[in-house]
Amino acid sequence: MIERDEIDGVAVVRLAHGKVNALDVELLHEIADVFTSLAGTLHPAVVLTGAGRSFSAGVDLWRVIDGGAGYVDAFLPALSDALLAVFTLGKPVVAAINGHAIAGGAILACAADHRLMADTGGRIGVSEVLVGVPFPPVPLEIARFALGETRARAAVISGRAFEPAEAVEAGFADEIVPASTLLPAAVAAARRLATDIPADTFKLTKHQLRLPVHDRLARDRPVYDVRVRDLWVRGVEDGRLRRFMQSLK
Repeated sequence: MIERDEIDGVAVVRLAHGKVNALDVELLHEIADVFTSLAGTLHPAVVLTGAGRSFSAGVDLWRVIDGGAGYVDAFLPALSDALLAVFTLGKPVVAAINGHAIAGGAILACAADHRLMADTGGRIGVSEVLVGVPFPPVPLEIARFALGETRARAAVISGRAFEPAEAVEAGFADEIVPASTLLPAAVAAARRLATDIPADTFKLTKHQLRLPVHDRLARDRPVYDVRVRDLWVRGVEDGRLRRFMQSLK
């Protein structure tokens, strides 16, 4: 489900799970495990990318529909754990967005410190409200942190998926690069962050920048994790998730 490599000393983590790297419980557990383990390696920085034509097309909603409440109860905590493992790693993390990054896939990219997007072949955006389910607190806070309050609000409410040419202005990408040079450019960016800033300084500064996020999560998760879970289960039981998926065909 995940391929690991090393280029110029940088750890390269590549999602390789099905055709579009859809996020299911198994992949999320592996993301959390890999990024947790990277904290103890000698790699100074990490590049996160996808195999095939997608970075990640987001949540595997058919697994949610078929699994019902029991699957939702396993999935939502796994989603939060995986996103936080990327978001809190005390090393530079660069996302190399090689293709579509939709909903949870876009949030996974937003969890990185720097985001490069290929100039062809993919869109990025958060579509949860169009599906008919709310954001859990963790992905919502990561979107707010990465995009800024105003752009996050617009992206979340519209559910719009942006072409690469629009992704920088929307806040989803820091740079647009040719698809043929995406991975080398991401590795170079990761090495610059690791080289230009001492590791201990980077780690502490990253933690400080994220303190407001952690404070809000400590306050909000005990209330909203449960409410979000209930609405996801309702979305399965009242058929809205199934109707959304059927509308895509």
